[in-house]
Amino acid sequence: MENLTIVSSSPHIRTKETTASIMRDVLIALCPALFCSIVFFGLRSLYIVAITVISCVGFEYLWQKITKKPVTISDGTALVTGVLLAMNVPVTAPWWMMVIGSFVAIIIAKQLYGGVGHNFVNPALAGRAFLLASWPVLMTRWVMPFTTGFSISPDLVSSATPLAILKGTQEGVLPSFIDMFIGNMSGCLGETSALALILGGAYLVIRKVISPRIPLCFIGTVAVLSFIFSNGDLSSAHSVLYNILSGGLMLGAIFMATDYVTSPITAKGQIIMGIGCGIITFVIRKLGGYPEGVTYAILLMNIATPLIDKYCRPKKFGAVKKEAA
Repeated sequence: MENLTIVSSSPHIRTKETTASIMRDVLIALCPALFCSIVFFGLRSLYIVAITVISCVGFEYLWQKITKKPVTISDGTALVTGVLLAMNVPVTAPWWMMVIGSFVAIIIAKQLYGGVGHNFVNPALAGRAFLLASWPVLMTRWVMPFTTGFSISPDLVSSATPLAILKGTQEGVLPSFIDMFIGNMSGCLGETSALALILGGAYLVIRKVISPRIPLCFIGTVAVLSFIFSNGDLSSAHSVLYNILSGGLMLGAIFMATDYVTSPITAKGQIIMGIGCGIITFVIRKLGGYPEGVTYAILLMNIATPLIDKYCRPKKFGAVKKEAA
């Protein structure tokens, strides 16, 4: 009787990857964007990252202690949420706003729904959406690169983002494509450098942490719609590039729309997710009150993910036709 075989439930194929190892790869992939934020916006970028990371990890620890649940801060999810939240705010953001955003991300968007694996929206984006809705002026207070040190002074050179200029909500001169590609323009800490984000995305794909389906479909949909609504005029193609290289498109498509918990699990579902995000982003940018729509596009598709999974699930192997359907 002692030698009886114990049969466990599926899956029986295991991998060496853990939540902690995946989060470590995500942090490594974010390093180029973090480095560029320091180069273009100064050491205050590190200050903001430190506040959001400490706040996110601290809120998760306190919640789990208060509710007498196992402390899981070592898995790195709260750490990644803190970094992503910092990457989604301007360098001028005050410290108290970062603490509030961290509370919304960790407690309201994550822990109240059961913690890791149970949140139905991306926590960092939920925190950003709350901050943008509550303090829109502070969340859209942009400055020119190389004009900040560690502290923010009231006489800094303010600047409009390329999307705001294209939409006509602010006046300014559009930066060159080279400046936009390397990150020398106004914007949130982690969204300005397309080069840094592409490098991070390539690392995640090579490490097989993410699939390129969602990012390519997301960015490609925005590009196609931008070209179509420019009436196919190649002289307006620069507006296509501006829509791709500016705003949070790259950051959102690579690092947040691909979140394991809040994105579809099937290949077909991921394609639908990417296209849906692209369509909503473009509609908000074109017709909405905000020049940017990436945050709300991803959050809306997060909500739709269970429905997408339901209708895109593969048929049962070996089942009869009626049962498989």
